[in-house]
Amino acid sequence: LEYFFMYISFPWDKKNGTEVTEFILLGFAGQHKSWHVFFTVFLVIYVTTLVGNIGMILLIKTDSSLHTPMYFFLQNLAFVDLCYATAITPKMLHNLMSTKNSISFFGCMVQLLVYGTFVTSDCYILAAMAVDRYVAICNPLRYATVMSQRVFCIPLVAGSYIMGFINASVHTGFTFSLVFCKGNTINHFFCDVPPILALSCSNIDINIMLLAVFVGFNLIFTELVIIFSYGNIITTILKMSSTTGRKKAFSTCASHLAAVTIFYGTLSYMYLQPHSNNSQENMKVASMFYGIVIPMLNPLIYSLRNKEVKEALKVIWKKILLV
Repeated sequence: LEYFFMYISFPWDKKNGTEVTEFILLGFAGQHKSWHVFFTVFLVIYVTTLVGNIGMILLIKTDSSLHTPMYFFLQNLAFVDLCYATAITPKMLHNLMSTKNSISFFGCMVQLLVYGTFVTSDCYILAAMAVDRYVAICNPLRYATVMSQRVFCIPLVAGSYIMGFINASVHTGFTFSLVFCKGNTINHFFCDVPPILALSCSNIDINIMLLAVFVGFNLIFTELVIIFSYGNIITTILKMSSTTGRKKAFSTCASHLAAVTIFYGTLSYMYLQPHSNNSQENMKVASMFYGIVIPMLNPLIYSLRNKEVKEALKVIWKKILLV
């Protein structure tokens, strides 16, 4: 990986004859005047993200009643959320207190690679969770066989990480092999592909095409899986004669459906709309929401709306009080 980065690192600015060794992250409009407000808000969000996702991982790991395929995926979702939030938030908090707001050339590449890997993995894990709910509701008698952890769950999660790494590696490699001669100020609060491409004087047609193809494929494919799964789930629920059964079936999907709606809605707005329809500040807000806020919301959604998680939390809390 180190040699890969060294290979794509030179040259940077052929026009000016200088090597770009760092980037300046412009951040949000007015952040320097109200940096203490931004810092406090994002610090609270990040701490809540850490506590919520680490707590969810530990809860699922320690409570044997949660050792099921659904919670195996949820545990990985919490890990992915934690990773991509950590890829951007600490550096953003540091820059809010700094006057320079810089990130090293190598640090920018690593940030894009890590962030892109786990955001993409998030899409596939959410799709895998939809398939899990589809099998549980539409084929309950075959659930234990089909959703075997060794046969189905582990390969699906491993595939999610692999797809995420491939996607991020392609964008990182092609983005940082460009020549940059339009300064080194990134109009964003972290290193993302579109604002970095704006600094290049190279032909970026292939980069735009790759962005559209890879992001479009990842979003559309996983969305189709989710739509197919929930289409069958809704049909099955409507056929149930028992009102209690319908409510129970729907309650097992409500948390996941809420997480999917928030995540895909924001991500689609960010990447799939024509650039001319989005101002830079609106794109930053959308990025902030799915990159920083959603990782905080997911454990709250699953803990507040999931009966089994709430019961497990009560058991853990009682044990802590007894100690």
